[in-house]
Amino acid sequence: MIHVADPLVTLAACLAPAFEAVAGRAGIDPVVRPSDRADAQANGALALAKELGKSPREVADAVLVQAKQLTGVCSSIEVAGSGFLNIVFDNAFLGDELAKVAADERLGVSTASRSRTVIVDYSAPNVAKEMHVGHLRSTVIGDALVRLLEFVGHRVIRENHIGDWGTPFGMLIEHLVDLGEDEAADHLSLGDLDGFYKEARAKFDASDEFKERARARVVALQSGDGETRRLWRLLVQLSTEYFNLVYSLLGVRLTDDDIMGESAYNDGLSSVLERLGKLGLLAESDGAEVVFPPGYTNRDGDPLPLIVQKGQGGFNYATSDLACVIDRIERIGADLLLYVVGAPQAQHLSMVFDVARMAGWLNEPAEAVHVAFGSVLGSDRKMLKSRSGETPKLVELLEEAVARAGDAVAEKNPELPEGDKAVIARMLGIGAVKYADLSTDRIRDYVFDWERMLSFDGNTAPYLQYAHARICSIFRRAGVDRASLRSVTPTIVEAQEKALALAVLGFDSVVADTIEKYSPHRLCTYLYDLATAFTAFYEHCPVLKADDAVRESRLALCDLTARVMERGLGLLGIDAPEQM
Repeated sequence: MIHVADPLVTLAACLAPAFEAVAGRAGIDPVVRPSDRADAQANGALALAKELGKSPREVADAVLVQAKQLTGVCSSIEVAGSGFLNIVFDNAFLGDELAKVAADERLGVSTASRSRTVIVDYSAPNVAKEMHVGHLRSTVIGDALVRLLEFVGHRVIRENHIGDWGTPFGMLIEHLVDLGEDEAADHLSLGDLDGFYKEARAKFDASDEFKERARARVVALQSGDGETRRLWRLLVQLSTEYFNLVYSLLGVRLTDDDIMGESAYNDGLSSVLERLGKLGLLAESDGAEVVFPPGYTNRDGDPLPLIVQKGQGGFNYATSDLACVIDRIERIGADLLLYVVGAPQAQHLSMVFDVARMAGWLNEPAEAVHVAFGSVLGSDRKMLKSRSGETPKLVELLEEAVARAGDAVAEKNPELPEGDKAVIARMLGIGAVKYADLSTDRIRDYVFDWERMLSFDGNTAPYLQYAHARICSIFRRAGVDRASLRSVTPTIVEAQEKALALAVLGFDSVVADTIEKYSPHRLCTYLYDLATAFTAFYEHCPVLKADDAVRESRLALCDLTARVMERGLGLLGIDAPEQM
């Protein structure tokens, strides 16, 4: 792989020895940032001045004298204001860096310095319950992180921790028996999982006889009764087949092979209790077996317990989650566990992780991270509801997105063949839903707004997809093979060319930053800025009408921009159509 650093990273590396020479010690950060006064600004003199007891401008002047590694990287560097270094990159340097990126299949994105075994826990629907809009965030954020982590060379294991165990399965299995397997299969295959669940619940609430049968069925399920387990597996299979339809429509990578439901850890629950007991970590609280991790209190200020075994002898989510940590670290050998789970579960997961550390199961370098996210809201800024007042089914929301996108495509390009319109509508609609979610800082709530997310203006998927398609149309009109331009070294002259070059060369840094913070919105922001830089370039720098050498240079820059745009969208799980 050809490594091409972000010019800002290169600049920081070139300036660091100069700052260290002035400081008389290593480890000085030049604090390089983009600047609207120049291409970049180094602000490290401000902090160093306090350390040395000098003025920032005096320190900056001394750094400038020592800066001997900037030849060929910068065309000018000057001290400004109260000790800032304003820096302008050399255009030839930027052109050479662009040529290196163009020759690299990875577009300059470096692989991880240390490959890790990462488990990403995401999506997690419940058997016999509909996937709703609440599952959207976990699924698309998790899928984007999987793609990013795989791209930089980590071993990534996807785990879909579906809810496939527990007391509700007694009533669900009995309802399946009452309906008959064929009718139940028809019922569930049509996607009416909520209807099936509600019918079972209504029977359970209304009939003591059904309630008794359901409770007996739970006992049979947990004791391993063959017929009950067969019916349970049928219920799980029918539900997962429907989940797969949703995943296929959404374009995420989850498959049946990624399912690790609650049932997978059932046999290990007693072991969790036993191991905690041997470590002396268990205490009794109101008849329950609990662990008191330090630092957690209730409203009254009393220590808050993590309940491992209920007073009646049953286990709960905490027990299952601890068994899950043990399995992921001891059996799989993972050293990074990512839980893409809603923010309301923050305290529960924090307590689980702390207990796992107390028990010695979650030791460095292994770490567990809660990748928390906010809620999807309606226009009233309350939890998003359908017209009937219920949480919208995810599949219906996605189908509506495709339909609305189809209308937009037909209006924008009515000459497209119908088959092409359908393909593009799906790319556009699903991309719009995903991008609206991913482009929001994941910890924040966001308002689900059809008009905004499907707009061809602003920070939306259609805007980015259209920018990519626009570049592809340039090459169709030019009749030029894009691959033939990848040995061309672009010549940077105009300000808009330079701004686009700097945007393209920032791809490596933003991928690393997105992964470090587990925040896909950072990549989204970068792609929006890249598309905006391309729009300004295209408006001010003629491509097809330029003289031959300039035309070739600008076509090469267009091709590279499109490749970065396509790869970036792909890392988010979003398609980049070539025409719209």
